Amino acid sequence: MVDRLANSEANSKRIAVVESCFGAAGQPLAIPGRVLIGEGVLTKLCRKKPKARQFFLFNDILVYGNIVIQKKKYNKQHIIPLESVTIDTVPDEGDLRNGWLIKTPTKSFAVYAATATEKSEWMNHIGKCVGDLLQKSGKSPTGEHAAVWVPDSEASVCMRCKKVKFTPVSRRHHCRKCGFVVCGPCSEKKYLLPSQSSKPVRVCEHCYEQLTSVNLQARSDSITRGSKFHSNNLSDDDDDDDSSD
Repeated sequence: MVDRLANSEANSKRIAVVESCFGAAGQPLAIPGRVLIGEGVLTKLCRKKPKARQFFLFNDILVYGNIVIQKKKYNKQHIIPLESVTIDTVPDEGDLRNGWLIKTPTKSFAVYAATATEKSEWMNHIGKCVGDLLQKSGKSPTGEHAAVWVPDSEASVCMRCKKVKFTPVSRRHHCRKCGFVVCGPCSEKKYLLPSQSSKPVRVCEHCYEQLTSVNLQARSDSITRGSKFHSNNLSDDDDDDDSSD
């Protein structure tokens, strides 16, 4: 069905409508072979509270944005390549029902559908699109994903030290590695997570220690292997690189 719709006039018109809904600030969406599979409103679990977002599923990307005017205008367009997506179901809890995780190396979050049927349809269609893309490209599923942030409302105290209570003065922060809500003193360190940012990002003390210990071990193994072929004396530049972590 996707191949049949790829170059159809109806598909082109549907994609053009989606483009127009995002206005000039949105990126162009029409490319050869791209098909709009479906669309709908899902509740995205954001840091402060759950919020309604409009989602558009294409055969190669997932697009979502803030709803400005219902079914007419959207802004803050986000485009997620489906090749990097993994989905996992989320157990029902209180008012949050019919949910699943959308996980990628750069960002991961939970969304919720209005009904169990709608959830099933979304997950099946996303899974089918991801599977088709990986089969065509010959690539393997992405193994690493960004952490899903714990909502602010679920933490009244720091999730690491368990001591600092959050107040208007003592602000909440999120570790970009584990997604925990942590206090300032527990998240003073920064670490480069290339899949998430080109600059070092905030991480908690626990994750920082894990990241640096793994990195130092990897460097140590590399140096040991290299010593069979090179001098044991490292250059000044290599020393600087090691100590910079």
